[in-house]
Amino acid sequence: MGNDDHRRRKTPCGFCMSVFKWIPVLFITAVIAWSYYAYVVELCIRNSENGIGMVFMLLFYHISLTLFMWSYWRTIMTSVGQIPEQWRIPDEEVTRLFRADSPETQKRILNNFARNLPVTNRTMNGSVRFCEKCKIVKPDRAHHCSVCSCCVLKMDHHCPWVNNCVNFYNYKFFVLFLGYALVYCLYVAFTTLHDFVQFWKVGAGQLNSGGMGRFHILFLFFIAIMFAISLVSLFGYHIYLVLVNRTTLESFRAPIFRVGGPDKNGYNLGRFANFCEVFGDDWQYWLLPVFSSRGDGYSFPTSSDQSRASATTTAVASPVQRYDAMGETASSRLDGNPTDKLIDAIPFDSTNHQNHHHHQSTHQVRSNSDQQLDEQPDLAAGGRITAAARSSQEGAVFIEMVGDHARTEAEPVKNSTRPPNGDLPV
Repeated sequence: MGNDDHRRRKTPCGFCMSVFKWIPVLFITAVIAWSYYAYVVELCIRNSENGIGMVFMLLFYHISLTLFMWSYWRTIMTSVGQIPEQWRIPDEEVTRLFRADSPETQKRILNNFARNLPVTNRTMNGSVRFCEKCKIVKPDRAHHCSVCSCCVLKMDHHCPWVNNCVNFYNYKFFVLFLGYALVYCLYVAFTTLHDFVQFWKVGAGQLNSGGMGRFHILFLFFIAIMFAISLVSLFGYHIYLVLVNRTTLESFRAPIFRVGGPDKNGYNLGRFANFCEVFGDDWQYWLLPVFSSRGDGYSFPTSSDQSRASATTTAVASPVQRYDAMGETASSRLDGNPTDKLIDAIPFDSTNHQNHHHHQSTHQVRSNSDQQLDEQPDLAAGGRITAAARSSQEGAVFIEMVGDHARTEAEPVKNSTRPPNGDLPV
């Protein structure tokens, strides 16, 4: 969790809030502990007349319970991670950002700082996403959690039942937790159905002879059915999100890409590829709560990358290359207009070049049939000429894109490698 949350815990109010947030987890744990007593002691040991059947019932019960609790524990205890320092904006730049006299100046500062970061998501005005509380540039699909008081990689939502954010590092555990909880509830309900029916058939005489044990079995069936009904819809919904490669937050608010704008299907790579992005490529780890997800949590392949790779019969671009490639318009999703503001669209007349040359800004690029394109960055304004369109007959149109700089060399992002299976950030 974040530093702000750590400081808040030092106060008496913060300590009370931390304890209060564990109440849902303690409630779930208490229900599981009671269900264990009701099933193992009251149903199997005291009520079962078939010894062999009791052994098989207890065997499958403990398998489902172990997988359920293992997934639940990993979901709770897995840290949300920490954003590396290269994403943090220096204090002097933050001061400049807050003192900027216009949104365009703020946008230019942010875009200039993030020119070497693998970010493709933008805000509504086309600026790089910035967290005012954490003072960092937000990685793609990352959001600030007010409960955890920090930015969370690939944040799905904050779940009070696990007292943790469902994020890149524990999303697989969360889906397995829902699945195994559903299997556990269905198994308990199915194996207690016979005793539940017998309870209502025999009437009060059997009730008196059975004592409180019958009530334990009766309530166990009701609670198992109740939880199973609620888990069916929740588990089914998250399976759907996995297959379309979308988070809960993205299903309500589509991510905005630098080129193409809002797109809910921007990360959809196909059902199998989407499944492997969460559960990994090795099928042996699919059903185990062991970390095996693809990627590093900071950059994600997009559907436009996949379309470009298919069109050019080349591999999908790396995260660093993807940031530069977002300026291309060859793929289907890149046909839309960029969200960055375009300025200085000035037609260039080759016949009157000598008369109008002194009116051109230093940002513009001069192009003709005998010369190559030049690029002259304006360091004071933080901007750069990023595109120049040629015309073979009447001249050219020159376009400047505010704040975006092309990378001079491809450098991998440090401290963003994916941890091996089972190893998670602390």
